[in-house]
Amino acid sequence: MRYFMELSYRGTAYRGWQTQANGVSIQSTLEQAMSKRLGWPVYILGSGRTDAGVHAEQQFAHFDTDQPLPLTDDLVYSLNCILPDDIAVHAIFPVDESVHARFSAVSRYYQYHITREKNVFAPGLTLHFRPHLNIDRMNEACQILLRYTDFKSVSKARANVAHFRCELAFAYWTTGPGDRLTFHIKANRFLWGMVRTIVGMMLEIGQDRLSLDAFDQILQARDRTVAGRAAPANGLYLVEVEYPEGVLANRPAK
Repeated sequence: MRYFMELSYRGTAYRGWQTQANGVSIQSTLEQAMSKRLGWPVYILGSGRTDAGVHAEQQFAHFDTDQPLPLTDDLVYSLNCILPDDIAVHAIFPVDESVHARFSAVSRYYQYHITREKNVFAPGLTLHFRPHLNIDRMNEACQILLRYTDFKSVSKARANVAHFRCELAFAYWTTGPGDRLTFHIKANRFLWGMVRTIVGMMLEIGQDRLSLDAFDQILQARDRTVAGRAAPANGLYLVEVEYPEGVLANRPAK
């Protein structure tokens, strides 16, 4: 049987989603906790491989087991008692065995959060950035971004992918509440380091250090070396993963 797991996590202490040889990952931590709770080895596949330090308000993963699970509140509660405080499982539910957490997903929605004031109660959860930013120009850059489907210029050079095409649904900046500035971007897929590289260039545009024409030329170049530095991971969140109608039909009501 195949089961989906809905979860969230604060990525500060982890080397990203995927199991790593040189550090603790979200995936390995979940697998250890799930294996301990069920009493047999469990291998978990996520909807996306978030980078080191990146957070998720909503993430989905799947795992297979030969034994049906007791789908009660106690299962989720006991699993959360085993997991560290910065990872939370919200639901576990059955899906058709043909459904894949990564390949069945039709879109992912990310946000990047920036604050002008330092918040001592939420370290590592936003980018503290003091320079003035021209939000109108940054949103003009978003309109340029939406004209493209090939994003090789904003993918890490070592990305092992067959192609660099992504279909963007939206990209824009908003302000508030308080001093918060948020970048919103949704696409059918994302490349390794893509959102952080885009945000890094947007910050340059907002400070008038990068022109809109130069931004356009960078995207046309299909060359990561001309795109500049990526923004830090701590402000980035995976906030929503979307699946075709019916895939999440067995998810418990909130």
